[in-house]
Amino acid sequence: MDGKLVQINGPLVRAELDKARIGEQVHLGKLNLTGEVIGREGKIALIQVYEDTESLILGEKVTALGYPLSVELGPGLIGQIFDGVQRPLQELAQLSGDYIPRGISVPALKHDIKWHFKPNADLTAGMLLNGGQSLGSVPETKLITHQILIPPDRQGELLWLAESGSYTLDEPIARIKDNQDLEKSLYLSHYWPVRTPRPYDHREDAIAPLITGQRIFDTFFPLLKGGKATIPGPFGAGKTMIQQQIARWSDADIVIYVGCGERGNELVDVLETFPKIIDPRSKRSLMERTILVANTSNMPVVAREASIYVGVTLAEYYRDQGMDVVMVADSTSRWAEALREVAGRLGQMPVEEGYPAYLASRLAAFYERSGRVNTLCGKQGSVTLIGAVSPPGGDFSEPVTGHTKEIVQTFWALSKELADARHYPSVSWTESFSEYVAITADWWAQNIHPDWYKLRSEALSLLSQAHELIRIVNLVGPEALSAEQRWILSGADLIKEGVLQQSALDEVDSYSSPEKQFLLLQIMLIIYHKGEALLTLGMPVQELNQLPLLIKAKRCKSTYSSEQIEDLKQFIVQIEHDFQHYYNEYQQ
Repeated sequence: MDGKLVQINGPLVRAELDKARIGEQVHLGKLNLTGEVIGREGKIALIQVYEDTESLILGEKVTALGYPLSVELGPGLIGQIFDGVQRPLQELAQLSGDYIPRGISVPALKHDIKWHFKPNADLTAGMLLNGGQSLGSVPETKLITHQILIPPDRQGELLWLAESGSYTLDEPIARIKDNQDLEKSLYLSHYWPVRTPRPYDHREDAIAPLITGQRIFDTFFPLLKGGKATIPGPFGAGKTMIQQQIARWSDADIVIYVGCGERGNELVDVLETFPKIIDPRSKRSLMERTILVANTSNMPVVAREASIYVGVTLAEYYRDQGMDVVMVADSTSRWAEALREVAGRLGQMPVEEGYPAYLASRLAAFYERSGRVNTLCGKQGSVTLIGAVSPPGGDFSEPVTGHTKEIVQTFWALSKELADARHYPSVSWTESFSEYVAITADWWAQNIHPDWYKLRSEALSLLSQAHELIRIVNLVGPEALSAEQRWILSGADLIKEGVLQQSALDEVDSYSSPEKQFLLLQIMLIIYHKGEALLTLGMPVQELNQLPLLIKAKRCKSTYSSEQIEDLKQFIVQIEHDFQHYYNEYQQ
């Protein structure tokens, strides 16, 4: 169905298209630009264009394609780098160099590669198959076995299933007869509209924490597999580094990193770094379980808005295969700015700071696509969503941060003051929160130690007391504090330096296992409580603060790796022995 352009307003154009449906994709003009119908005014279709509309001419042809913005799902996704509408950037670079010409169209997956398909032995001709069932599997990488799923919107009687062998994406691997007695071929890949959540059987409660290897998250503000979290923080607070650490170390099967509207140099750093990173668990390239979606701030604004949906649809696809997927979006603020620009060009009534009235509902709909589910193929999988927010000037009351805070269950607030003090990760323990602590406590009690919840509560209480005392010190000076209050400040420093600080560049401490995390926290609190006892026996707080043991304790994180758990336990024995020596001295 063809029409013609009647108005051009930046990325928003109007065309005469009588029967084009909202959400349908279109091609525009001689350059064959791609767009999407987002509204109708009688016979006029409102279209947002994913590319620069410069040189488009009124009256040029507009063709409705009959389907919405969709992604191709199949083997070959892992290790790829896509733009905001799933065009493979590596392929585009080979075809056109560093700059993407407008109107270029390249398949998301390579259709000339043969994949070794192993059919599902439980399937036989004549069986009734439902959407989401597995037809067989393909070894996608050394780490990932890719399940070939029937598209969720297809079902029917199995007529034929291909034998074990090598097939391209264009060769059928099964045929079914649907309810209308029509024969349909099934392939290794299929398409799915990005704005439609993929169906599942039912939701399950999240029960296991996502282990990131970062103590401030795992120990103090945990996130569950299937949960949703946000990382708000001003420029320079370290959001990108934190997200890279999560992508590198988290115990997920698949990691999807979406760079949405960030600066080009930051995304280039990600694109260059990730292929060089070795997965600590498999000792293979991290890209063998990673997909990157790169959409920099100079790319078309509406493609930026689409990139978030492309990423979460890819995440749902691997979830449907029974995998745990983490999607990191950097940043949802840029996505919200794209919504604001399009809404402004549509003439919609602005509300808070110019954002459209539906900002909160769009954010909620995006984060609601996280969760742990029973899939249509009978397996359990999860999508964990982590969105960065870049509030102007670090103002957490601005609309995107405010609405996101009401939606998510884990809030990792970054502090400019901590970043300026070179305390990384610069996560504020006074502004952050997690609503998953009670559930996580059961996991820690069963797998690591039953005292985790108690020690975590003690540490946060100590940090809170120290925060109040620092305000007093800033007003009247340290002389106003008692010896016990000064020791509280020292105990808080032990936790800050010995537990909370964690360098991403430290080969020993870049990743901290749950066992190491617990022992480090235990060491700091043992020292604090032993010090309290010495104060009651008369040891001056100045002498207590100068004990060599305190320096050794703060260095434990970099001295002992996650494999040296027994050495850490021996260090606790040494602490007990040394403090017993001091007790004996002051009791005499």
